Amino acid sequence: MYKLIRWFLFLMDAEKAHHLTLRVMNVAVRFPFFKKLLQKLFVVDDIRLHRNVFGLTFPNPVGLAAGMDKNAESIDAFAAVGFGFIEIGTVTPAGQAGNDKPRLFRLIKDQAIINRMGFNNVGMAGVKGNILKSSRFTVHSSRTNTVNSELSSVNNIIIGGNIGKNKITSNENAVDDYLQCFDTLFDVVDYFVVNVSSPNTADLRQLQEREPLTKILTALQASNQLRAKPKPILLKIAPDLTETQLDDIISIVFETKLSGIVATNTTILRDDLETDKNKIEMIGNGGLSGKPLSARSTEVIRYIHLKSGGKIPVIASGGIMTAEDAIEKLNAGATLVQLYTGFVYEGPALIKEINERLLKDS
Repeated sequence: MYKLIRWFLFLMDAEKAHHLTLRVMNVAVRFPFFKKLLQKLFVVDDIRLHRNVFGLTFPNPVGLAAGMDKNAESIDAFAAVGFGFIEIGTVTPAGQAGNDKPRLFRLIKDQAIINRMGFNNVGMAGVKGNILKSSRFTVHSSRTNTVNSELSSVNNIIIGGNIGKNKITSNENAVDDYLQCFDTLFDVVDYFVVNVSSPNTADLRQLQEREPLTKILTALQASNQLRAKPKPILLKIAPDLTETQLDDIISIVFETKLSGIVATNTTILRDDLETDKNKIEMIGNGGLSGKPLSARSTEVIRYIHLKSGGKIPVIASGGIMTAEDAIEKLNAGATLVQLYTGFVYEGPALIKEINERLLKDS
């Protein structure tokens, strides 16, 4: 069924197809019958899939990567198709339009996507408002409006907040943007991911260097530790880092007492692609995701796991197109996995396939 839907969607501009998909999913889950049908088709509810990571209990280890639900408009829809957690964003303090269109491209022969979206989002206040509209809060509003209520695989979906800086904010002042997003979203997300690794905001990746990164993470942790119940803070890193840079990252994670790493973001490399080189050149700059990223993402995960002695939890993101890819990431040392491009190409059945494979292997 999804192959037919994908065929139709792939006839359209990639970004238009993305927005159409979210609209249709959002409408569907407003009707109890369709919501229950989606849950019956795709949700695998089994206690053996629960994962206790950095103080949180995840209904299952398969999450939605940041970038798909930038504005937190489709939390209920993605929960209904079986995701165990949803990472919204990247969120910036002020809303921004992002880079010029077109900015999202499919490489079908490679099962890949190139994007240069540029942190387009409605801003932290709008995103917070959208999260509060989700059933995570509305269903339980008579009892609590905190994110620490009892576990449920649908209504209490784990929500991660991926945060970044505005395009117009200099790197010298970036820490202020991250702190603003952290403070605004603190009461409505379960964990945070600091995004300094997107290739689509000019000079952002310079913040992965030791001095600016330590400054940002130290400031966030200082704010975090003032709270009655601090939240897990993770760092999302690029796949293009050298081993020396990865060693620095691991050191900084320990120094700042972060809860984990998301590995990895998109790559700026274009190695060994089957898509015509002329088409690649016409597309231009942007981050590459999907199948071509799979091997490198696994390498980074394995390196972090081994170098840290398994002491840093890793969320695997990048190139998970099959259940086997997910198992490979977990065997390399990941604790949880996230889908983006794999979801675009394979649909929600991939979530179910991964969870059923994990149950079979348990």
